[in-house]
Amino acid sequence: MPKILSVSTVLPPHEVKQAEAVALTRSLFSRKFKDIERLLNVFQNGDIEKRDVCMPLEWYGQAHDFKERNDLYIKHAIDLGVQAVQACLQQSSTLTNEVSPSEIDAIFFISSTGIATPSIEARIMNRLPFRDDLKRIPIWGLGCAGGAAGVSRAFEYCKAFPKANVLVLSIELCSLTFQKDDYSKSNLVGVSLFSDGVACALISGDQSEIAVNIPVPSIIGTTSKWMPDSEDVMGWDIQNNGLYVIFSKSIPSIITNWLGPFVHEFLGSYNLLKDDINHFVAHPGGKKVLTAYEDSLGFDSSMTDISRDVLRNHGNMSSPTVLYVLKRFMETEPSAGDYGLMAALGPGFCGELLLLKWE
Repeated sequence: MPKILSVSTVLPPHEVKQAEAVALTRSLFSRKFKDIERLLNVFQNGDIEKRDVCMPLEWYGQAHDFKERNDLYIKHAIDLGVQAVQACLQQSSTLTNEVSPSEIDAIFFISSTGIATPSIEARIMNRLPFRDDLKRIPIWGLGCAGGAAGVSRAFEYCKAFPKANVLVLSIELCSLTFQKDDYSKSNLVGVSLFSDGVACALISGDQSEIAVNIPVPSIIGTTSKWMPDSEDVMGWDIQNNGLYVIFSKSIPSIITNWLGPFVHEFLGSYNLLKDDINHFVAHPGGKKVLTAYEDSLGFDSSMTDISRDVLRNHGNMSSPTVLYVLKRFMETEPSAGDYGLMAALGPGFCGELLLLKWE
């Protein structure tokens, strides 16, 4: 089975404490909400302590048009993406030797927070010595599900081409989409939750010559699921000034009712039960989302400890977040034979699951 050989993460340059985000939000929203202090409890109740963003905090209190936002998205995505690719290919904790960009056969670029044509991975190819026959597969619009979906698509590529080495590069600069004049409660929740993040994963086929020095997760199989008529659960409302967040308060209840059967059917197809899973690599969409995972799957809260820690220190970075969680699991060096379940949900409404086994 194709294996995940390396995962890197890169932090944007500006750390924001949650108290600082509260103060900015209060200054921008207090005149529109008489009960602003009650509404600001969403910041404290989310169990997020700090986040990382690509611009200084004062930038977010000023007006910006779509062009300025998108130009910044392109600039930071290229710079941070180069760092993430280099770190992934030089990951000495798992790779026996550094990997050259020239050894990479395909790259899946995942994002939903800015647009670029040529897409970001093409621009990164001008900075790093990739081959000119590299296959480029940009994927846009999967939001929080994108990181897991990107790894699933890389798995399928490596099944078709077992000698292949594939990168999944996930970049989301959610903070650049913040609309200071959007007084919806969805925007308020989004401000309390979302942040910027970059991650890169190296996936290789059975016949790849890249060697590792510890057990790494093989991908046994993947599955996707889509919920009809659910466009209003999460996504973007695209307006003249940019992207306005759609974020339904029904998400936790949807997960509780929908995710359990999806997961149990998937595991059953491999003759596994939820108790056979040693590691739950869950995208931490938020505190309530993680609780919904536990309730729907019957997992003890200890199964989401790493996801909660990533959420606490980084917030919800959309698609890269599950790769931050995966990296943390790989650093704990699970035993050979351990099973993992990777899960992420996103706009559509959709879900992506991967069954992992450390080998």
